[in-house]
Amino acid sequence: MTSAPSPPSVVKTAIVTDSAASLPPGAADSPIVAPMQLILDGQQLRDGLDITAVEFYRALPSLAQPPTTAAPSPQSYLDAFQQAAQDADAILCITVSPAFSASYDSAQAAIRAARQAMPDIHIEVLDSGSAAGGEGLVATAAQRAARAGASLQDVRAAAARAAEETTLLAFLDTLYYVWKGGRVPRIAYAGAALLGIKPMLEMTHGSVRNVARPRTRRRATDRMLKLMDQRAADRPVHVSVMHGDALEEAERLQANIESRFDCRELFLADLSPVIGAHTGPGLLAIAFWPERPG
Repeated sequence: MTSAPSPPSVVKTAIVTDSAASLPPGAADSPIVAPMQLILDGQQLRDGLDITAVEFYRALPSLAQPPTTAAPSPQSYLDAFQQAAQDADAILCITVSPAFSASYDSAQAAIRAARQAMPDIHIEVLDSGSAAGGEGLVATAAQRAARAGASLQDVRAAAARAAEETTLLAFLDTLYYVWKGGRVPRIAYAGAALLGIKPMLEMTHGSVRNVARPRTRRRATDRMLKLMDQRAADRPVHVSVMHGDALEEAERLQANIESRFDCRELFLADLSPVIGAHTGPGLLAIAFWPERPG
């Protein structure tokens, strides 16, 4: 008697991302996170592990030197891959845009090392084209597909669709930290401070552009909502609201978005210290991607 053939095995895919993704704390079934590095007055800390967002923003004004950041090391990614491989046969690593960090290159180096350490595990890396909650939403889309049993190819496709549609809107309370980091001239910082300007930025597909120069936080918040309304075009949206030590404003913004949009998911998260190191406290941001019609 011939035995029945065994059913095909299900390939399980795990998601790894870096801590720039600003994932909401305590979220169940979250991707595995490789911590980025944060250097505060000469002390090297693992973002999200050795220091929390609240601790970071409280310490920021008293630092003797501007904080600096670095991508996760290849070893940090390799450690995350080994953790993911305990329960998965394939891994998709989603990184912050290469415009902001060397995370993508570091993950690629870790994949080369993993071919020796874990030859049976297939690992791919995907540039989210975003940062902070935008990257987090791409990772969440991938995680959702993976938990539904999708193949690595289909998980990657789901993440790529989210990345293609994701917009990140943010306004800075001050250009001081951007100036200290050497990204704008002193005259730009002084002019913005003098006029009370809250520079507003939009990020899509790895590119950042200035979209407005409101002079109050309320006007900046209203402008973000108007831009979101234009980009969403009445479609269901996946949203992440982020803040740099501005929780009450972020909660009001979250409630406003919930009442105005058809939110399929709506997260509230602290802006990761490795992002906040370059933007300073007081930042308020929205990342979102609208679902395609049909």
